[in-house]
Amino acid sequence: MKTVVWFGCVLGALSAAAKVIVTHPGQTVTLECGARAYSHVLVWNYGSNMIISTNGKSGQQRKGSHHIVERSRMKSTSLVISRVKGEDAGKFTCKADSNPYEHTLLVVSVSASPSGVLQLGSEATLQCNVAGLDPGSTVQWTRPDGQHTGSQTVQLKPVARSDAGTWNCTFSHDKKYSESLNIKVKEPAPTPPPLPSLITNANPKTTCIDCAIDPLSDALLLGLKWWVWVAIGVGCLVVVLLLVLVIVLCKRIRRKKAKLHKMKNSRQPLKSKQYCQCNRPTAAAKPQQGRRREKPSAPPLQPLLME
Repeated sequence: MKTVVWFGCVLGALSAAAKVIVTHPGQTVTLECGARAYSHVLVWNYGSNMIISTNGKSGQQRKGSHHIVERSRMKSTSLVISRVKGEDAGKFTCKADSNPYEHTLLVVSVSASPSGVLQLGSEATLQCNVAGLDPGSTVQWTRPDGQHTGSQTVQLKPVARSDAGTWNCTFSHDKKYSESLNIKVKEPAPTPPPLPSLITNANPKTTCIDCAIDPLSDALLLGLKWWVWVAIGVGCLVVVLLLVLVIVLCKRIRRKKAKLHKMKNSRQPLKSKQYCQCNRPTAAAKPQQGRRREKPSAPPLQPLLME
């Protein structure tokens, strides 16, 4: 009778200490052992595989070879797991001096494909994955209007305005849990009107079947008719000719100015110190004072004319 009572107490302690931890991929989770202190050895196991153990007297730690070991560390009596993956979900057991405390880790991920804002009338898929559940557990979506889909995968074909809102993924493990996903729906961008063709093959105003159709009558190039482009071309040609004429006239005027300037420079103007010199005998030298003037020589005798 005492054995039965003791066994019942142990089962009650285990069920009270067991916890369910819900997390998401990529997060860091802390699993509390349930025992605040221990005297000899504290061991954390994942299923039947040892993760880490520590000696209470020496403080020496020993790690196992499971894939979760490299992302796990012990903090006091708790186990800290970083960068959680879906394959980390399952049963964890903490043994403090041979007293076991069980924990269940559930890894939940909800997603929509394509992600982000959904286009009205397009197709999308909602997915809810819960790793670590017992076999036979139910996972289902609840629509924004409260209706249950009964499946963990929902196909939206096509996306409607009523699909916008909060979707809840519900599942149970001893009790019910829920993860939400907000869906936004927007109108597709309006389609721009088609651009007019450059050349139309038919004139809607023409009713004559045998009449010849001028393909250039309604031709459009960059939104303008052909005669507009012709007028623009003629105007540009006139402007170019005027520019050429102005340049030629400017060059001719410059040449004339240069020629006149050269002719002016070639003429030598009369200087004030230059006079006309005539061939005449030099003036007699002025007699010196104190000397007697010499009488001028007599003129030559003229022959007498005979009567």
